[in-house]
Amino acid sequence: MKVFLKKLKNTKKGMKFTYFFTLITYIVTLVLFTKSILSLVGIETVIRTILIIVFILYGLIYMIFALAKMFQNKKLGFTIISVITLLLALIFGFGSYYIDKLYGKLENLTTKETSTYTTVLLGLNGTSYDSDITIGLISDEKDRTGYILPLEFMKKEKMNNETKYYSNYTELIEALYNKEVDAIFITKDYKTIYGNEDKYQNIGTETTILKEYQKEMKTEESELLTSTKSLTEPFTVLVMGVDSEEKNGLDANAAFNGDTLILVTFNPKTLTATMFSIPRDLYVPIISSYGSQITTNKVNSSAAYGTASTVNTIKKLTGIDIDYFVKVNFQGVIDLVNTLGGIDVDVEAPDYDYYISQWGEGNLCESDANRTYIHPVCMKTGWQHLNGEQALAYARNRHGFLMSDLARNKHQQQIIEAVAKKLVKTSNFSEFEKLLDTLSNNIATNMKTSQILSFYQSLKGMLVQALNGEDFITIEKTQIQTFSFKNTYGLDCLGYYSGSLDAITTLMKENLGLTSIKTIKTFSYDYSEDYELDSETTGKGIYSGTKKPDQSIYGNYNNTTKNDKTESNSSDNDDDDLDSDDDLDNSNSSNNNSNNSSNNNTNDTDNNNSNNNNNSSSNTTTDSSSKNDDTKNDNSNSSSSSDNTGTDNSTSDTLPTIPGNPE
Repeated sequence: MKVFLKKLKNTKKGMKFTYFFTLITYIVTLVLFTKSILSLVGIETVIRTILIIVFILYGLIYMIFALAKMFQNKKLGFTIISVITLLLALIFGFGSYYIDKLYGKLENLTTKETSTYTTVLLGLNGTSYDSDITIGLISDEKDRTGYILPLEFMKKEKMNNETKYYSNYTELIEALYNKEVDAIFITKDYKTIYGNEDKYQNIGTETTILKEYQKEMKTEESELLTSTKSLTEPFTVLVMGVDSEEKNGLDANAAFNGDTLILVTFNPKTLTATMFSIPRDLYVPIISSYGSQITTNKVNSSAAYGTASTVNTIKKLTGIDIDYFVKVNFQGVIDLVNTLGGIDVDVEAPDYDYYISQWGEGNLCESDANRTYIHPVCMKTGWQHLNGEQALAYARNRHGFLMSDLARNKHQQQIIEAVAKKLVKTSNFSEFEKLLDTLSNNIATNMKTSQILSFYQSLKGMLVQALNGEDFITIEKTQIQTFSFKNTYGLDCLGYYSGSLDAITTLMKENLGLTSIKTIKTFSYDYSEDYELDSETTGKGIYSGTKKPDQSIYGNYNNTTKNDKTESNSSDNDDDDLDSDDDLDNSNSSNNNSNNSSNNNTNDTDNNNSNNNNNSSSNTTTDSSSKNDDTKNDNSNSSSSSDNTGTDNSTSDTLPTIPGNPE
């Protein structure tokens, strides 16, 4: 030791400083780099382990070799190895910084433990608060913004108003509009959730917020929606569209209107996916966040009860466990598409005459990002290179199509496919970093960071196949077969055929490995091909099984305080409320045309008798299992775009009239 210290003392100060500075710098940056790459769980574990061992060994070599060169005063050898070591330290530093930055952005995607919940006391315009007004609340004791926070606030403010309780939010809003109550407690995001519903499209301008109360609470998402499944196993994801103006990260508890719901299954072993776009107007049992049935209503109404409710509702509909949810901010679609430099999409030509008369043939126009028509966003039909605003407008558009919401579902899938096609072409780190920034600010999920990282193996497999000229990924197409009707409150709804849904869920279960039946693939998609819904789409054109819902459960709304105010409508026989199938064979209609008169008379009698026998059902929709009834409906309503397609398009009549056509 004395000899070592003596040699060290006799060494030139410049070399001693360089030696210790380089050694300390290398050790510190290596520790940081090691910590960073160890966080990349599931990504090239063997390579990461080997790198760590090699760099540790190199550090030991430098410590000994450089020390020997320093004692021998061999400046050239000492300088070379010191420079190499400092360069490695620099690489460690930059590597650690960018890995931590990547990890931080991925963490930003995951659900936070807590979030701010806000409830408002809402009244119709002209209403003011006083102790004499009657207030409506939700009866579910676990509902944060409809029950828990309102009662907490009323106790805090010593509000002793008369209260009425309702089992679901549709009843609550109807009670406000029908003046059964003077005000209601509802989430502050009520305009986002209900503003897209034609009946409530003016809810933002027709109502006034009287009081407001907010509180930081543990999120339902973190409490109820957790999964331990790795993305190396077959998994399911429910994609939900969110309208949010937040630019600094999307809250996993962010309100959404339920208009975009896409259930995706992915098998990382076969690189096969299925994509089921669920029409927003599909009439289904609405399941609460805690698993009990609240009511039966349009699937998008589940959004009012929170993310967990929507997940449970889709699970009930399909019978498939949902491992993860992903919320996508539609405002972020603009940034994402623009960051990618635009996308190429075959814009579908509108086929609804009223819409075409407004905008002109060969044009597709939609509201802007803020859902106003002050500056409508327009594009030509056919193959187009779309910017961010145009992509969002196309993904939202349904008013121009007889297929209405089903057409919009197709458009959304086209946008997803086009974005995916562009993403795989990302060629430099700077572009990748911009994309990551955009994604981290506009996506929220219940996936943990480690689970997101586990998807690396699937991405690696996709890229390998693409480089080998094989299919990048196989996507199985689905579309549920629907029919139209109105529910108790006069809202346009879609029913479905059980055989169509069964075909879709069977396909999804096969992809998840839940059934041993081998799928006969009729369609293969890779990133270089175009994605189109056609006759090969699973579920499309299937009218087998039973119609859901059937007559017995229409208007299934239970409320302990509400009067049966809609019962008088149960005997109405308005043609617009009749079920009609969207794909009845035209030849059948023409062949039976000569018998229409007698059939119509018979069917009208049957329908009237049916209505008279079902006055207690409180609904305005008449359904008949007779093929002649369906044909009658199709013929007698040939002027109605909704009846011709079997889908909801009555909202097209509310399309704003804009002077002139787009350029």
